Amino acid sequence: MKYKNKLSSAQTQHTPMMQQYLRIKAQHPNELLFYRMGDFYELFFDDAKRAAQLIDITLTARGKAGGEPIPMAGVPYHAVEGYLAKLVQMGESVAICEQVGDPVTSKGPVAREVKQVLTPGTVTDEALLQDAQDTLIVAITSQSSSKSAGQIHYGLAALALSTGQFLITQPLSEEALLADLQRFNPAELLYDETLIAPQVLATYPKSVRRPQWEFDTDTAVNHLNMQFGTKELTGFGVADATLALGAAGCLLQYVKDTQKRSLPHIKRISLQAQSDTVQMDFATRKNLELTHNLSGGIENTVFDVLNNTQTPMGARLLQQWIHRPITQQNLLEQRYNVIDSLVEHDVAAPAQILKKMGDVQRILARLALRSARPRDFARLRDTLNLLPELQNILAEHDEPKLQALANTISTFPESADLLTRAIIDNPPVVIRDGGVIAPGYNVQLDELRALSQGATDFLTVLEEREKDATGINTLKVGYNRVHGFFIEVSKGQAHLVPGHYIRRQTLKNNERYIIEELKAHEEKVLNSQSQALALEKQCYEALFDELLPHLDALTLSANALAELDVLICFASQSVALNLYRPELTSTPGIEYQDGRHIVVEHVTKQPFIANPLQLDAHQKMLMITGPNMGGKSTYMRQTALIVLLAYIGCYVPAQRCQIGPIDRIFTRIGASDDLASGRSTFMVEMTETANILHNASEHSLVLMDEIGRGTSTYDGLSLAWACAEYINNTINAFTLFATHYFELTQLAENTEGMCNVHLNAIEHNDTIKFMHNVQQGAASKSYGLQVAQLAGVPEHVIQVAKQKLTTLETQSIAVDSNKTDSATETNAASLVEPVQLALDNSHQALIDTLDQISADELSPKQALDFIYVLKSMR
Repeated sequence: MKYKNKLSSAQTQHTPMMQQYLRIKAQHPNELLFYRMGDFYELFFDDAKRAAQLIDITLTARGKAGGEPIPMAGVPYHAVEGYLAKLVQMGESVAICEQVGDPVTSKGPVAREVKQVLTPGTVTDEALLQDAQDTLIVAITSQSSSKSAGQIHYGLAALALSTGQFLITQPLSEEALLADLQRFNPAELLYDETLIAPQVLATYPKSVRRPQWEFDTDTAVNHLNMQFGTKELTGFGVADATLALGAAGCLLQYVKDTQKRSLPHIKRISLQAQSDTVQMDFATRKNLELTHNLSGGIENTVFDVLNNTQTPMGARLLQQWIHRPITQQNLLEQRYNVIDSLVEHDVAAPAQILKKMGDVQRILARLALRSARPRDFARLRDTLNLLPELQNILAEHDEPKLQALANTISTFPESADLLTRAIIDNPPVVIRDGGVIAPGYNVQLDELRALSQGATDFLTVLEEREKDATGINTLKVGYNRVHGFFIEVSKGQAHLVPGHYIRRQTLKNNERYIIEELKAHEEKVLNSQSQALALEKQCYEALFDELLPHLDALTLSANALAELDVLICFASQSVALNLYRPELTSTPGIEYQDGRHIVVEHVTKQPFIANPLQLDAHQKMLMITGPNMGGKSTYMRQTALIVLLAYIGCYVPAQRCQIGPIDRIFTRIGASDDLASGRSTFMVEMTETANILHNASEHSLVLMDEIGRGTSTYDGLSLAWACAEYINNTINAFTLFATHYFELTQLAENTEGMCNVHLNAIEHNDTIKFMHNVQQGAASKSYGLQVAQLAGVPEHVIQVAKQKLTTLETQSIAVDSNKTDSATETNAASLVEPVQLALDNSHQALIDTLDQISADELSPKQALDFIYVLKSMR
């Protein structure tokens, strides 16, 4: 609006060019307008100030408005990609305004129009994208259920414009919506102005608000049918997902408006059903650090450790699989079989071929958008030339899934030959200055290039003729880019130069001349340069027309290459990371031997202490106790990751692994607050716990760590006890329940389906050694003071804590259950509430310690040290 006001109030103050700028800017008030002026893109007014601050360019001024200089900033057109990349990464949107008129014939300002709007979610240029990560734009909407009061339904659509992948899903709750958004990690989020999802709007504050009418389902269906060239969407299996289709319609129209071109590579849309996957909520994805660690990076994540893909498209697909484990056992078995076959043969051979291939998915998207650059064509050419060799290698495998992939990966001999003939080996980045089309591809272009380079017999003939005519034996015909063509004569023979020679340049030892015949040739050559460049650009554009009919087949092949890349990655990592094939069974349960945490093992670079696990119909909950830093959380997480890896079709870091049906994975691990939403650490913990208690089923895997620690001991113990009992008795889910409330071990001893296990440690004087072994039974203590000492807590504090612990452990805390509430309160008031409730004295720690010792392998010194350890445990 402010630009409209400037325009209307200052029509007579501004030059015609600035009036044109203000008209265009009024149409794009929310984007930075890059306004093409000759060799620069210029920004004015507030855009100039903002761009100067964001990308560190010089702020100057041009003309005046209302007596004040007009702020201006600009970037060279040939270097604009780098600046655009910075702005898009900052979340800015940019409108690219180009000159579309002829500067020579234009009366007044050259005609200009916005040719594209770059937004964070719609970029396709290689310089603006991250190779291994999808850049997605997502649209979401919501609707209140007419059947059940308070029930909100959601629709979500996600599009990767750089590959053409178009997905929809219908989350069943706001928590599920948050989980999907975390999975998609959108670069740009569009939302219905009536959206009912407070958590989402708080989590994504820079989202783009869209009017409700853009999410109309009927309009969306029409848009989608026009895009796909269909009469109805039934064939895609999405017709019943009306809410998600509304989001898809809004998303498609938004992308068309910003790109201002057709989108032929978006040919299909698919529905991701909740029942086809192992569901994980927001907290679970975060706590398991699947593709991003808790600091937001990708280091030391499951993806980081597992990724050995050879192409960017394989890396992106691997992330999708990690975030969306599937439940279709037949597909998982196919993936296992492929791994077997690849390991049995030489897995390095196909990997080496894939390594030489380009990011075909994104190249094809740029081809469809007619924005592919010369090096895109070169990479596509190289990839197509490698496909026959890859097919020969895959033909050595009898595995049906590999054969199916080989059949999907077509060869394109005609397209490969076209690009081999058309594009030079190492083309420049852009077509702007030519030099892209190979010699021999176009005869007329070769002739024009020969003229433009002066590579004809004309100059040789002219030189010999002029030497004979003038008798000047030092005469030479030459050319340089600054002065053009010339006849050069030494100063000693300059007196022999004929009168029709026109002096062009004087040098130290030579004189340079021009004659009419050579001048005419120069004009012809210069004209041929512009003609050659124009013809080369025509040849380049014709390549798009030649290749676009093969777009669908090329896309199918590219998708198959990505899948093959991930499966080869699984095969190579099964060897490198010492992984084993899991067995998927129809019998409920999770059982493995020598299980390891794939990330911890990789990061520490030390031998990992493997542990077993058994959960079945008779033992569905493990109550896990043990010291801080003893490995409880690692043991729990490794179980979740073993299940997840099995359900993405990968081998697992565990031997003799058998896994029954799993529908969801839940985690309640770690402490965090959400102050922006007014939620304390304990509130976040209880919210996540409530989500588990409401949504887990008997086929779910639940990890719960230290429930109840954010409140008083008795409150926390009571909550933890009730939660464990509810999960075991009512939900009956497979559960790993870690706690420092030792009273819960009594619950496990007396409740069917529960079992006590612990992570052990050896204590000697004031030191502690964590053994990281899972043992049957309950732990004897938590070793909290020893861990505090390791953390560097002052010695005085440690000593006072020891004295207090001794007092609390010897103090009777039992209260007769028959006493009245008032009597109980009086008695409790006279006691200091214990920070931690200990078990009755037991010999479990002694037994654990003895189990770890191999007497035959002890040195005399080690045996003496061990005696001191035993004495300390009396």
